[in-house]
This record gives sequence, structure tokens and C-alpha cells, in this order.
Amino acid sequence: MEAPLEQNPLSPSQPPREPILTLPGAVTAYIALLAAIHLRTLLSTEFQYWTIEIFGFIPMRYDQTLLDAPFPGGTGAKIWTFVTYSLLHANLSHILFNVLWLLPFGSALARRFGAVRFFVFMAVTAAAGALAHLVTHAHEMAPMIGASASVSGAMAAAIRFAFVRGSFLSLRRGDADAAARVPAQPLTRALRDPRVLAFLGIWFGINIIFGIGSIAIGNEGASVAWQAHIGGFFAGLLLFSLFDPVPRAPDSATS
Repeated sequence: MEAPLEQNPLSPSQPPREPILTLPGAVTAYIALLAAIHLRTLLSTEFQYWTIEIFGFIPMRYDQTLLDAPFPGGTGAKIWTFVTYSLLHANLSHILFNVLWLLPFGSALARRFGAVRFFVFMAVTAAAGALAHLVTHAHEMAPMIGASASVSGAMAAAIRFAFVRGSFLSLRRGDADAAARVPAQPLTRALRDPRVLAFLGIWFGINIIFGIGSIAIGNEGASVAWQAHIGGFFAGLLLFSLFDPVPRAPDSATS
């Protein structure tokens, strides 16, 4: 007598489910890039200062006066530093703080957008954060570095779908890919969702406290560029639809 055939757990009728905590490749690559660049802190102090001068965002670089100070990188640096500053970090606690916030929100966004859209989105929100910093810190010599503006943009974009039924903050169990690809709420509906409003209130409250109290991350006394956080956040919230590949469902249900 032949033994009954066992059902293949990976058969087409039962596709594998990806755990929520599994990192997508784009986020892993992004974190690896931040870590690799941070190895510059193991080199000489002079080299560290040089990397910040040529890749950090310095508002005074954009002054249009006869007293303009020369900066490394020339005209090119006026363009690339809108993004490259976001890849530099002051110390280990600075980079860990950003990575910890990136893990849940950035992972959901990377699964939804795919690698190319995700990296372009992170660059765009970094640029928006730099622009907000430039407007509020004109003529300032102190450089700004860190991925916080991009991470803030990822958080803002993720809340456009995070609370929709079946998504990763809806308190319902499911695989990561399915949770990341639920139809997003229209912005007007999202801004009427009490959970989204609570999230916004907490997020803005924390950043206002950072700004008023001049709270620093790490032990080097660098203040938090909270205006850049807000610039990246608004860019992520408003530009999400331009990047979103998932068809919109105006009447998407929430849980």
C-alpha cells in the first residue's frame, strides 16, 4: 500500500508568508551604506572634518555675498549636499537612533515602493529637510548631518497606509508584503483618522520639545535640526502619492 502524499507547504496554493520583522533588501542596503560611511569616524580627525565640509549641509555655502567663504566641492557641493548630508552621522548613538525609527516605517515603505522608488524617496525627503533647514538657518556656518529628515519622511509616508485594515499598525496579523500593499487612505481621510492625528500630535510634540529645549543626541553637544525633520515629514506626507504604486481605493476600510 502506498503512503499518502504529504502536501508541499510551499505549493502554489499556499504561498510563503514573509514575517513582519524580516528586513527588505532596500532597507538592509541603506543601513549597510550608513554603517560603511560611518567608518570614516575611525580615520583621522582631519579627514572627518573634510568629509563634513564637502558632504555636509552648510547653509553659509549658499550665501550670495562678496564675503562668501570658500568651501570644498565648489558648485557641485551646493547640489549634492542636499542629499549627501543625510548619509553622515555624528556618532554611534546618532546613527542607531535613526536606524531604530527607520526599521518599522522604512521597511513597510520599501516593501510597498520597491528599491528604486524607496531610494529616490529617501533622497527627495532629505532634500526637503535640507531646504527647510536652509530657510530657517540662513548664513549659518554649522553643518547639518544625519538621516533624520529622510526617516521622518518615511514615517509620514507610512502613516498614509499604516492604520488601514490589514496593514502593519492595524493590530491585525498578516504577512509583511500584504500588510505593506494595502490601498492607502486619501490624505483628506487620513487627516481625519483619530489614530493618525494622535501620531501627528505626538511626533510634532517631540520635535517641538527638541527645538525649544535644544536637546542633543549623543555626547557631542550637537543640537537637533528639528526644522529639517519637519521639512522631510511634510515632503513624505504630501509627496507619497507621487511614489505610491498601489492603486488608490477611496473607500478603503480602516480597523
